Amino acid sequence: DLVRLCAERRYPLLITGNGTNVLFADSGVRGLVARVALDGYRLEDDGDDTALLIAEAGLSWPRLLHELAPLGWAGLEFGVGIPGTLGGGVISNAGAHNDDLGQVLEWIEVLDARGCNVAEEDQLAVPLMRRYLHDELDLGYRHSRFRQQRQVRFDKQGHLVLPPRGMIEPAEIIVLLGIHLHRSATQELSANIAQYKQHRKLAEPAQRHAGTVFKDPPGEEASHLIDQVGLRGKTLGKAQISERNANYIVNWGGAQAADVAALIKEAHQRVLEQLGVDLELDVELLGEWEVHHLIQALECGIQRELQG
Repeated sequence: DLVRLCAERRYPLLITGNGTNVLFADSGVRGLVARVALDGYRLEDDGDDTALLIAEAGLSWPRLLHELAPLGWAGLEFGVGIPGTLGGGVISNAGAHNDDLGQVLEWIEVLDARGCNVAEEDQLAVPLMRRYLHDELDLGYRHSRFRQQRQVRFDKQGHLVLPPRGMIEPAEIIVLLGIHLHRSATQELSANIAQYKQHRKLAEPAQRHAGTVFKDPPGEEASHLIDQVGLRGKTLGKAQISERNANYIVNWGGAQAADVAALIKEAHQRVLEQLGVDLELDVELLGEWEVHHLIQALECGIQRELQG
């Protein structure tokens, strides 16, 4: 109903999960922001030590693990410590420890609102539910068909280029997931979870952050590349490229999104120029970044006038 109402009234709507791996512009978001709050689930046990987990997209990954692990259901434990929702995990095919959601995901159901993102009001189409099977999702390392549609890139000058946004974003809203689980000894499962938790604790900075900034390129680690160009610990305002892991930018309290974006741009540019590696963004940028770029351009123009 909200999607249809916003489409009919031509009011922008942005739908999110928990905001994991997302950087919002300082100027905010134009229109309404809604969070997927559907968080129920059920298990369909097939009696052969496997089950189909049918989960709503707003279900928290930590909560699910907390409830399933004592029952001996395994398959998602690699995601311990991921603070996001299962629906959000599909977008980037979330993963860790050489596992990812795509390895256990069987299907998803989406609310297809692409017909709402048309220029003419009389051409609006009613949002419809549709199902995608695993092989239709184009799942890969930190990639899915949905991520491709909203990927932020860098132009030849090193500036961030955001994809065009529709009236309803995303145009296909993940609602339900079907995930394959299998039985495991609870003691072994608990040991694996504890090991993954410890690894994450050592690998991630303790300060607030928006997740990994760049995807690891083949055969490399983005953090090592950023370290090689001398940016570990680089600070701008209250934002800092983490001392612990240079593929994170931490917030020391009151950091501006513009400062984080500037550090992202500098890291990308230096790694490209000095090492020849074109790092691809993992973090997603949402909101009115165009306003930020316009202000930057105006400030640069004013500075040139003053210097002239």
